[in-house]
Amino acid sequence: MALNALALSLQFARDAAAHRAVLPRHKVARWIRHALAVDAEITVRIVGAEEGQRLNREFRHKDYATNVLTFDYQQEPVAVADLVLCAPVVEREAREQNKTLEEHYAHLLVHGALHAQGWDHETSAQDADEMEAYETAIMQELGFADPYAA
Repeated sequence: MALNALALSLQFARDAAAHRAVLPRHKVARWIRHALAVDAEITVRIVGAEEGQRLNREFRHKDYATNVLTFDYQQEPVAVADLVLCAPVVEREAREQNKTLEEHYAHLLVHGALHAQGWDHETSAQDADEMEAYETAIMQELGFADPYAA
């Protein structure tokens, strides 16, 4: 299977640098590329709780840090987006869901990459089901379990 091209910028905030070991560039690129239907230019930024909360408050008007924020600037002909993942939230969720940190990051990067291409799970139950099914297929293609299995 030919994968789409990806120009990737991978950034770690000072207070999220401990997660660098779990997110080597080649793995992050592989996970995102498997979710791409078009070529893409994506910046992935791993942040701490304070930056994650500030961005969620400013852009979604929700005053808490969330796991992943997708800022999509263009979807075609090349997807251009920033994916911001909040390290402490991702770490807590992985623990709560009995997943490895790597597995949860892979899922959230796939999830964010789909959002960057226009997928949306908040528009309807059918859209949510379709997005979850596609995420599951991508994760299984990458060698991970169904991220939505309880």
